[in-house]
Formats: sequence, C-alpha cells, structure tokens
Amino acid sequence: MSNTPFGFEDPEDSPGFLLWQTTMLWQRQIKKALDDYTLSQAQFVIMATLMWFEAHHSDTTQILIVQWTKLDKMTVSQSLKKLIDFGYVARIPHTKDTRAKSVSLTEKGKEMVNLLVPIVEGIDRDFFNTLEGNDQKNLVKTLGKLLKGLYEK
Repeated sequence: MSNTPFGFEDPEDSPGFLLWQTTMLWQRQIKKALDDYTLSQAQFVIMATLMWFEAHHSDTTQILIVQWTKLDKMTVSQSLKKLIDFGYVARIPHTKDTRAKSVSLTEKGKEMVNLLVPIVEGIDRDFFNTLEGNDQKNLVKTLGKLLKGLYEK
C-alpha cells in the first residue's frame, strides 16, 4: 500500500466508489429519458410514489414522501411546487392533521406516470441485465439490508 489515506489498493475494491460509479451511469440514463418530458428524476420518483400510495394507502403527505423516497425535504417541497405548476399534482388540506397537506396525482399526472413507468422500468431492465441468475435478486436483497441498517441506527 502506498503512502496515501486510501483504505483500498485499487479504486474498484471500494464498495462506495463502485456504488457511486454505478449510480452515476444509471442516473444518467434515467435523466436522458426524463429530459424529453421536462421532469427530473426526483419529480418522477415523487409522482411514482404518489401513484403507489394511491393504489395501496390514502392521504399521502409531504412527510410520507420524504420518508419513503429518502429525498430531502427541500427537494420534495421544490419538486411538488413544480409538479403542481405542471398540473401533475394537487395539494389539499389533510382531513385529520390541519398542519399537513394531502398530496395526490391529478388525472394528467396519472397519465404521465403510466407513460413513464414502463420507460424507466425498461431502462432498469436493460441496465441490470448483465446480472445473471440470482445476482439481481441478491443485489436487491443486499441493498435492502444496507438501507435497513442505515435507517435503524
């Protein structure tokens, strides 16, 4: 090992560096597809989350979006403002918590999510198709463990 602060002999031995590189390449592909629709990846994730919650839960709030997406509060707030301006999202007073707002997709937003989810899932399918056998399932399991461990601390 040379006289450097690095804990790895080679950069490709660092899980953090590999995760960074992989994430950058994946995000670049998603961004390119979403640019055609003038949406950021954060905006898409928020809209997809709203559709998911509409199908499985009710009364989605901004705080719930932050918790589920792991986006920071400011990004969610700014993204929601733009999505409202685009006519994709509506905010109304929460039925139980007067301090909160319920957030939902408009019909226009639902149409956009229905259009974009197959595109994004196609990118995911192509991006991860080099993983053979159970490698993809194992990757999902490993990332889930990592995420769970980070949020149990």
